[in-house]
Amino acid sequence: MNSPTPIHRAPDSPATRQALALAGVFQAASLVDELAHTGQVDQRAWDTLIRATVDTNPESFEAIYGGHPNNLRRGLETLEALVGRKQANPVVLRYGFSLLLLTNKLRANTDMLDSLGRKLSHIQGQANHFGATHENVIASLGEAYQETISTFKTRIVVQGDPSLLQTRMMPERVRACLLSGIRFGLLWHQQGGRRWKLIFQRKALRTALDSLS
Repeated sequence: MNSPTPIHRAPDSPATRQALALAGVFQAASLVDELAHTGQVDQRAWDTLIRATVDTNPESFEAIYGGHPNNLRRGLETLEALVGRKQANPVVLRYGFSLLLLTNKLRANTDMLDSLGRKLSHIQGQANHFGATHENVIASLGEAYQETISTFKTRIVVQGDPSLLQTRMMPERVRACLLSGIRFGLLWHQQGGRRWKLIFQRKALRTALDSLS
């Protein structure tokens, strides 16, 4: 019998916690792009995002992303591009920054934030019954995104293969993934993350990424 993956305690460094939360945002952005072009997705990265979104009462910071930084590896690699260490995918970066913008709009709209919280609490009950990644749960997450975040004038227009984007459950999967990016955007802000820091504190982000590599 395999033993469970041990929980790796996240450093108390605010910059490192911000980096992990931000990695969740850009992991969502990366998976949306992957879904839109291939119809497939990295399963570990996907499971991490969806479980984080349906768990409305995590027992710790680490529990949100499954206890190991490698669960956010896709997002951490995208951050490496953000700080100039790797080739950047401009579409993924655009999705990521758009998610941060939408997160700020959500934070300013307390009625919508409360509504989304109620929807997620209901979806957590579904996840407890069916399993976090069951298509009923994914459909509900997609619907929650459509009824809240999608009503903002600012929207994320997903580019990809039109035939793929119209296949069964694909719109729901894309919206669920975008919602997970919002979830991590809220976490990033809770940990002290701010957009200006991405411009003026890149050295701190690089150092945080080094500690997680």
